[in-house]
Amino acid sequence: MKTTSTVDLKVADEVWIMTALLHREHPGRADFTIDEIMDRAKREDLTGKLRPGLYAHIVQHCVANRAPNSGRYRMLFETAPGRRRLFRSGDNYHPAREGAKVAPAKEDIPSEYSELLDWYRTWSQDSVEERIKNDPLLALYGDGKDLWADEHADAYVRRIREGWE
Repeated sequence: MKTTSTVDLKVADEVWIMTALLHREHPGRADFTIDEIMDRAKREDLTGKLRPGLYAHIVQHCVANRAPNSGRYRMLFETAPGRRRLFRSGDNYHPAREGAKVAPAKEDIPSEYSELLDWYRTWSQDSVEERIKNDPLLALYGDGKDLWADEHADAYVRRIREGWE
């Protein structure tokens, strides 16, 4: 059993640590189910017991793109119902969560997890090109730009309107 004797670990910070560990353990995965995050917390056993607020933090309090309900953290992002990943710079979030905490402070987590903060800084600043490549809508940006390359827009409109009464 692992316990944090030197740090009074906040539930939100525990949620962040568990999700960060999952991301590092499964780098090819985009997100995780709520149950997977809960199971990781059970396995890691940071506080010696599964705290009752953990589930509520994963479902609501830490989720950036949900309306806040007491907790207003931006530590997680809901990618689909029941699925979460760590929040990244550039993610949409509920306006009432503006300025809220996105990651724990180094002094607020056990020292053996502090390297996760360095990993997160790199991971969360993923390149725009990478995000565009992985987002089907953003990947369409620029498609069709060659459709009118040989003809001015006004000339195109005149041409397709020929014969209209």
